[in-house]
Amino acid sequence: MTYSNVSLKHSLRSCPTKMLKFLGLVSVTLVLGDHVWAKREFAMPSEANIAKAKAILDKTPIIDGHNDFIMGTRSLIQNDFTNFDFNSDLTQVEPWASYVYNHVDLPRIRDGRLGGQFWSSYVSCRSAHKDAVQLFMEQNDAIKRLVALNSDHMEFVTTAAGVEAAMANGKVASMIGVESGHAINSNLGILRMLYEVGTRYMTLTHTCNTPWADAAQAESGSQPVRSDGLSPFGVEVILEMNRLGMFVDVSHVSSAVMSDALDVSRAPIIFSHSSARAVNNVVRNVPDSILERMPDNGGVVMVNFYSCFIKDDCDATLDDVVDHVNHVRNVAGVDHVGIGSDFCGIDEVPLGLEDVSKYPILFAALLESDVEWTDEDLGKLANGNLLRAMKEMETVRDSLSGEAPHQGWISSEDFEPDETSCMSEMN
Repeated sequence: MTYSNVSLKHSLRSCPTKMLKFLGLVSVTLVLGDHVWAKREFAMPSEANIAKAKAILDKTPIIDGHNDFIMGTRSLIQNDFTNFDFNSDLTQVEPWASYVYNHVDLPRIRDGRLGGQFWSSYVSCRSAHKDAVQLFMEQNDAIKRLVALNSDHMEFVTTAAGVEAAMANGKVASMIGVESGHAINSNLGILRMLYEVGTRYMTLTHTCNTPWADAAQAESGSQPVRSDGLSPFGVEVILEMNRLGMFVDVSHVSSAVMSDALDVSRAPIIFSHSSARAVNNVVRNVPDSILERMPDNGGVVMVNFYSCFIKDDCDATLDDVVDHVNHVRNVAGVDHVGIGSDFCGIDEVPLGLEDVSKYPILFAALLESDVEWTDEDLGKLANGNLLRAMKEMETVRDSLSGEAPHQGWISSEDFEPDETSCMSEMN
C-alpha cells in the first residue's frame, strides 16, 4: 500500500491492522507495507470485572465533562438536524462513518452507561474579537435543539438536582460547557447572557490567550505570556462566574492561570478535560502543585483521553489512561477526580477506549490496577465528585445572592491593536 503525499498520522489511521486476543491480552500491530511500524498492547480486564463495572455504572452512571459532538454537527451538517437520527449507529451512517471524531451516538451512550454530559459549545480562536459571540450562541442553540429532538432519551438541565432527576428517569442529563473565554468578547454582560441560555461552565481560554487570561501555550512558547496568569479583568470574570453559579473551567489555561483561579475562586473549579502532567509532561496537563491544592478548593480534575496528552508518543492504551486516573486520585484525592474524555474532539484515542461505549472497560481496568478502588470510590469517579462540586458551587451562588453584578468593562489598554479592528466602539 502506498502512502505518498499522506501524513504519517493519517496513514496510521488508514493502514491495515492485525488484532489478536489471547490470554486476555489485546495486541494491535500497525503495518505500513512490509514494515511493522508500531505495536500496542494491553491486558483486557476480566469478564467478571467488566460485569462488575457495568453494575456499578448502572447505579452511578458516568457524567463526562467534555464532548465535542456539536463541533461535528456544525462542520458536517451545518447544525441542520433534519433527517438526523442520533438514536442510530453513526459508525454505519455517512458522513459520520468517515469522520475521525465519530465517538458518540445514543446506542453507544447506553452501552457505556453515560448518564450525564457537558456538551461542548466550541468555535475556534479564529473567531476571537470578530464573530465569536454569534458563533458560540449558534452552538448553544444546536445543543439545546439536539436534546429537544431526542427528549425520550435526553434532558436539558442546569442544576445538580436536575442532573439527578434526569438520570433517575433514565435520560442523559445534558448541559452546556462553553469552551473558551473568547466566547464573551471580554464582556461580563455576555457572560451573564450565556448563563441565561443554560451555560454551566466556561473554559477560560482555548489554544489562544484572551486579553485577560493566558492559555497553556504561553508555557510552551507558542503564545506569548500576556497577563502572566489572570489580569484584573480576569479576576472579575471569575468572581462573576461564582456569583452566577457557573463552574470556572481551567482546562486549556497556563499553570499561572490555574493557580490564580484557585486563589480567587470562591467556589469549586473544574478541569473539564485535563490529565496529569507528572505522567506525561505536556502543558495541557495539570501539574502536581495544582493537584495538591484541589482538596482545599473542592474542585474536580476530569481526566482527558487524548492519546497525545496521555503518552508522549501518542501511542496510548487503556492502561495509560488508568495511570493518569490513578495519579490524579493519589495526589488530589479520590474526592477530586472525574472523567472528561474529550470524545468527538480528539483524533487519536487510546487502544481500548475508542468511544463512549468503552467506559465500563476503563472502570474494570481500575478494579484490576495497583490502586484499590472500592465500589464507592468508582461511584465518586463516575459522577459523585462532579455532583458534589456542583452542589457546592450552587451553595456559593446562593450565598452571594445579595452581591451586585460585576459591571466593570475591560480596559481598552488590555487589547492588542489588531484585536479592536472589528469593534465599532473601539475605533
